[in-house]
Amino acid sequence: MSQRHSRSSWKAALLDPALGWLLAFFLAPIAVMLVISFARRGTYGGIEWVFGVGNYVRALAPDYLTIYVRTVLMAAATTLICLVMAYPAAYYIALKADPKWRSFYLLLAVVPFWTSFLIRTYAWILLLRTEGLINTMLVGMGLVSEPLKLLYCDSAVLMGLVYGELPFMILPLYSALSRLDTGLLEAAEDLGASPAQAFWTVTVPLTLPGIIVGTVFVFIPSLGAFVTPDLLGGSKSIMIGNRVQDLFASVRDQPFGAAISFLLTLIVLTMLVGAMRVKGRTDSLHGSTI
Repeated sequence: MSQRHSRSSWKAALLDPALGWLLAFFLAPIAVMLVISFARRGTYGGIEWVFGVGNYVRALAPDYLTIYVRTVLMAAATTLICLVMAYPAAYYIALKADPKWRSFYLLLAVVPFWTSFLIRTYAWILLLRTEGLINTMLVGMGLVSEPLKLLYCDSAVLMGLVYGELPFMILPLYSALSRLDTGLLEAAEDLGASPAQAFWTVTVPLTLPGIIVGTVFVFIPSLGAFVTPDLLGGSKSIMIGNRVQDLFASVRDQPFGAAISFLLTLIVLTMLVGAMRVKGRTDSLHGSTI
């Protein structure tokens, strides 16, 4: 009994700070946001504690549904492009590269984190604007007669999001691929599978947990992005994060902004729960078959 009590005390000592941090800085702000979302904006800004569901009715208006759809599509496109670009890179680093160079390649993947995300976004403006580096090169080489409109559009936002989120896809995929038993690939080829068949029937299913984690890591930040759409997209490429920022900073309609934020939080939490369930089923299936 004394040993069990001692172990329980150690577990409590280790878990209590983490649970306290989670309660204070995650659950408590969500609870405050939920309460504010049912209040209403004062005449001169601020909050009037008159409760109702009017903010949620406004949040589901057709104009905002258009912004939701654009945000989800942009986040989905960012996630898909990151997956297509990151999987070959992670595959090469984990399975094909010389072990002496793997740390260097991983370092290259995380080098962008050494610079402020805001500075990196401004760098994209210098590249994409009318008199920027890309247009200057294209015009100078005679490939185009006049500068292309590369900035302040959805494609610019998409490029900025992919650039910012790509490392979050590479690292989980590398972790999953580095644990892959290459003997299974050799066995599949011995049984007559082509390299492509071995990849789709062995490699991809066994690295599905890494794909799920990378998808979550990229999709969720892309949903709430506001710096990249604001600087690279302009007024025509507004996403839900931009609208929330305007409601809190400019319009001073905190209750309505809280309602939209809470709806976005519900989407994120639902996705996390679904991803955890899929990952758990995948892990149990692989554990029972390998």
